[in-house]
Amino acid sequence: MITVKKEGVVLEITNLDFENEGVLNPAVIKEGDNVHLLYRAVRHGNFSSVGYCRLTGPLKVAERLTAPLLSPEFDYEKHGMEDPRIVKIDDTYYLTYIAFNDDDALGAVATSADLRHFTKHGIIVPQVKCSEFDKLAKNNSGIIKRYRQDYSGPDTIMMDKDLMFFPRRINGKLTFLHRIKPDIQIAAVDNLSDLNQSYWEDYLTHLKDNVLITSKYKHEVNYVGGGCPPIETEQGWLIIYHGVQYLDEGYEYSACAALFELDDPKVEIARLPYPLFKPDQEYELAGDVDNVCFPTGSALFGDSLYIYYGAGDDIIACASVSLSALVTELLANKSAQSIA
Repeated sequence: MITVKKEGVVLEITNLDFENEGVLNPAVIKEGDNVHLLYRAVRHGNFSSVGYCRLTGPLKVAERLTAPLLSPEFDYEKHGMEDPRIVKIDDTYYLTYIAFNDDDALGAVATSADLRHFTKHGIIVPQVKCSEFDKLAKNNSGIIKRYRQDYSGPDTIMMDKDLMFFPRRINGKLTFLHRIKPDIQIAAVDNLSDLNQSYWEDYLTHLKDNVLITSKYKHEVNYVGGGCPPIETEQGWLIIYHGVQYLDEGYEYSACAALFELDDPKVEIARLPYPLFKPDQEYELAGDVDNVCFPTGSALFGDSLYIYYGAGDDIIACASVSLSALVTELLANKSAQSIA
C-alpha cells in the first residue's frame, strides 16, 4: 500500500463574520513557492463565499484576507459559492464552484487574469428537471434508476456538482469533469459558449458514453465525486477524487486515486483498490460532518504531492504523498480495460 503522511490542519475557522462557521474545500494553485488557497468560507446560516489565503511553501500561512475574495452577486448563487476548484489554462485562471440558490446546487465558472479580479460566466452545467432527465436519458441502460434514487418530484432540478477543468486543452478542447450523482462525468467543448441547451440535451441522451468514474470498490460503493483537478504525469492523468461508503455511524468520505490516458482521458488505466487516505484523525472524524476527507486541490513540491482537503467539513487539512510512488502503485493495479 502507498504511504501517505497526514500533515495536519492548515486553516481553521476565525471570528470574522464571513467564515465563523467553517473554512473548507479549497481551490489550490501553486506559483513558484507560493500556494494560493481560494477556499469555501461559511458564515452562520450556511451562507458561503470564497476566502483567500497564500501559503509560503506547502504549509506556512503567509497571507490571509479578512474579507471574502468573491461573494454571491446573482440569484443563481444567492445562498453561496461552494467548493471551488481552480486551474490555469494558457493565461487564464478558471475558477469553478457550486452555485447554491437555497434549492439547486449547480456548477458555475469565473475567469481571471490575476487571481484578484474575476468575471463570472454563470452556470455551465445542465439545468434539467428530473422529468426532462428521464426523457433524455431513457436509452441509457441502468442510468436512470441509479441517478434518480435521491430525487422524488419530477420538477426537482438534478444537482450537478464537483465541476473542474483539466489544466490544459486536450485535443484542442476545454475538457472538464462534473458530477451528476452517483458517477463522475467528463465533457469537452471548443469554447464555454458551446455549453448551451442543445449541447446538454445531446450529452444527456448519450450519458453512458460520458461517464468517467463509477463505483467499483467497497470504500466508494455508495457514490463517487470529483476531488482535485487532474494532474498531468508522463504515465497519464492522475485524478484524485472522493469515494463514499455508508457505515453504521453514517457516510465516510475518503480520498481515492485513478489514472487515465493523456490523449483520451475517457480510458481508465488504473485505479487504487483501497482509499488513498481516509478519516482517522480527530479533526477528520468529528466536525460539522463527521468522517470526512474531501480533497479539492493539490500542489507539487519536487516529488512530494500535497493534497488539500476539507476535514470534518469545517477545517482545511493537508496530506502528502510521493507522486512517483503513487503512480507506480497505480500501475500495479491496472484496470481490466487497460490489461485487455
